[in-house]
Amino acid sequence: MSGAIAIAVSGGVDSLVSAYLLKQQQSDVFGIHFLTGYEKPAEAGSEGIKALGRQLDLPVFIVDLKAQFKTMVVDYFTAAYRNGETPNPCLVCNPAIKFGALLDQARRLGASRLATGHYARVEGGQGMRYRLRRGVDESKDQSYFLSRMTQEQLMCACFPLGTLTKANVRALATAEGLQPVTRQESQDVCFIRDTGYADFLVRTTGVRPRPGDIVDTAGHRVGTHSGLHRYTVGQRRGIDCPASEAYYVVRIDARRNRLVVGFKDELAVDSCRVSAVNWIAGVPDGPVQADTRIRYRHKAVPATVSPVGHDGAVVRFDQPQDAVTPGQGAVFYRGDEVLGGGWIAVE
Repeated sequence: MSGAIAIAVSGGVDSLVSAYLLKQQQSDVFGIHFLTGYEKPAEAGSEGIKALGRQLDLPVFIVDLKAQFKTMVVDYFTAAYRNGETPNPCLVCNPAIKFGALLDQARRLGASRLATGHYARVEGGQGMRYRLRRGVDESKDQSYFLSRMTQEQLMCACFPLGTLTKANVRALATAEGLQPVTRQESQDVCFIRDTGYADFLVRTTGVRPRPGDIVDTAGHRVGTHSGLHRYTVGQRRGIDCPASEAYYVVRIDARRNRLVVGFKDELAVDSCRVSAVNWIAGVPDGPVQADTRIRYRHKAVPATVSPVGHDGAVVRFDQPQDAVTPGQGAVFYRGDEVLGGGWIAVE
C-alpha cells in the first residue's frame, strides 16, 4: 500500500462519505479505526466497522490506542479540572491521537497520508507553509479543533469534506445508499456518553469532591460549593446562592479551593493571556489583528494578538468578552485562515 491514503472511520456518516469520495479519486485507500477504551459495548466490536468497509469494498484495520488515549487525552482532561481549568479534549486528541498515534499506525500499514471527516481545508506545500482554513460550511467548520496541528501533520492530512456542507454529505450518502453504523453526531467529549463531566471524573478518574467556599468578587463568603470540578467560568446553574440577581462563575481558585462568583456584568474581560501557542502561519513579527474564538461555539471576534516569546500571546479584544475560560482554546483567524491557537491561561 505504498503511497496509500488511510481514512479514519468512526462509524458515522462524515467518515463514511469521506471514504467514498477518496475511493472515487484513487484505488489505494484503506480504512483505519481506533479503539479508545471508552466505547459502548455495542461499539467495541469490529463487525459494524468492518461492515462500513464492505459497503465500499474497502479494507478496514482496527488498531488499539487505549493506552495512548488514556494517557494523552483522559489524563489531561482530569488534570485540567484538578487545576481549576475547563479542558478541551478535541484540541489535544487531533494532534496527539488522530494525527499522532493513529497516523503512525497508518504509516506502518503503508499509508503516506491520513484523511478524516473534519469540515476543514488544508492548502500549501511545494516549498510553502501549509495553511489550515475553515470548512466552507460555517455551521460545521471544525478548523478550531485542528489548530494545534504541526506543519508535518498538515502535510499528511486530507479533509475530503472541507468544500462540502453537511446537507451535501447527507444527500450524497442517501443517493449512494451509504449506511453509517451510528446516526449520532460526533461529540466534543467522545469518551463521556451517559453521564455528566462531574460524575465521570468521580467514578472513572478518581477525582474526589472537596467542598469549599463560594465568594463574591470582593472576597465575601456567600455559600459553599460541593467540588470545583462541577463548575466552569460563565456557568449560572448550580450556584444556589440567594442574591439580588443571578450569580455566575467568574473564576475558579483551585489553590484555595474557592469558587468566585459575580453578577452578569462582572463576567466580561477585555484581554487574556494565551500559552503554548501553535503558530501555523509562523510567529508574527509583532501585534496582528485577528478574529479570535475563545471556545468552539463562540463567534470569532476582532482582537489584537501580540506574540510574547516563541509560544505565548496577549489577546486584547475590541469589545469585552464574557466567560473567557482558562483551559479552553483561543484560536486566531485572518479571514478563513487559521493563524494559530493556544490555551487560555489562568490569570
